[in-house]
Amino acid sequence: MTTGQRRPRRGRPRYYARRKVCSFCVDRVKYIDYKELDRFRRYLSDRFKLEARRKTGVCAKHQRGLSTAIKRARHLALLPFSPDHRSPTFDRYARR
Repeated sequence: MTTGQRRPRRGRPRYYARRKVCSFCVDRVKYIDYKELDRFRRYLSDRFKLEARRKTGVCAKHQRGLSTAIKRARHLALLPFSPDHRSPTFDRYARR
């Protein structure tokens, strides 16, 4: 073998990336309602930022609807913009 060439691997590969499935597609959700705060908890980080598609497994169509619904909920003060803006209404939906 010359330098710079790799030998083919033998045996089983170490890891197969499992494809994530969109939970909205599985539930056949047509419209993501901004009032379903308990559902949004899964898609927000601890800093109340919207998680990326590759991390949550949401498809592109539902990610667009999810971001719109979260923005609407924030505008109506149902969700905080940041951890500093916590309100008593969201405390019951906080992660435990």
